[in-house]
Amino acid sequence: MTLEELTTAVAALSLPKYRASQIYRWLHVRGAVSFDEMTDLPISLRSALQEHFDILSCSVEKKLVSAYDDTVKYLFRLHDGEIIESVVMHYKYGYTVCVSSQVGCRMGCSFCASTLQGVVRDLSASEILGQIYAAQRDLGIRISHVVMMGMGEPLDNYENVLRFLDLVSDENGVNISMRHISLSTCGIVDKIRLLAQRRLQLTLSVSLHAPNDTLRSSMMPVNRKWNIDALLSACRDYTAITSRRISFEYALVKDRNDSAEQALELAKRLKGMLCHINLIPVNEVKETGCRRSDEANVRAFADILEKKGFAVTVRRKLGADIDAACGQLRRSHIDQ
Repeated sequence: MTLEELTTAVAALSLPKYRASQIYRWLHVRGAVSFDEMTDLPISLRSALQEHFDILSCSVEKKLVSAYDDTVKYLFRLHDGEIIESVVMHYKYGYTVCVSSQVGCRMGCSFCASTLQGVVRDLSASEILGQIYAAQRDLGIRISHVVMMGMGEPLDNYENVLRFLDLVSDENGVNISMRHISLSTCGIVDKIRLLAQRRLQLTLSVSLHAPNDTLRSSMMPVNRKWNIDALLSACRDYTAITSRRISFEYALVKDRNDSAEQALELAKRLKGMLCHINLIPVNEVKETGCRRSDEANVRAFADILEKKGFAVTVRRKLGADIDAACGQLRRSHIDQ
């Protein structure tokens, strides 16, 4: 619930308005997972809350910590027993969490482990928030940045994700700035256009991964519904409406989409766009058969784009020793 909704719900229980602020603070600032923790509320009120409401928190099923870079990979168990993944990464500016928006994924991208068993269900706003609060509680830290690039397609769970964004950025709650939130999509064009109308100050990351429709359709089934021209048209409109630069994600797969010719084709496609290109040497997943591009190929690809005037970064690989790539840990857990 938003604070306004919680205030209405509290009033319906014939309680004073200030109780809503107390409860909201317990949930969103202190990360309470049960009403019993709310020790400044009367026992009778805690009992009433327990009777009328649920706190859909995440519990730690498994936790892996990288020996190389302190990246932490979580398997979280949800209230119905489903399992999702989150990753916490430590940077100079603070802690970033990569959260899931669905249990599994229906998008079918050929290089991704999250989609191998399809989608089970959407996550509620509470369950997306719960990943942040559970990580903060477990590690004793404050998360300052959120990346919606975990399991699932955020725009396939549009309403719950929008509610999550409202809650996570609320100044009365955990208060993470929209400018510190990145939302990744494989290219659901109608939802990109809807999102643009909200004029949120988050970073929209678009998974492109190919410079032409033939290749992209073979890698990403979503391209058969919305091709690259339709996607880039929506992206151009998005930047015009929001004045926000788009980040294009490009996973480099050896001998598939990492040639110099493909880099030039990509540069031609994106010419004139307000954008940043994030190159991602693909995470190797046994079931997909995708192999990571050679370092020399990655550098050559980046150099071509930079010479064409694009801002380019190559994503640093974190948590290589703990299956930090999305979907890998959940799949191995299910197999076991």
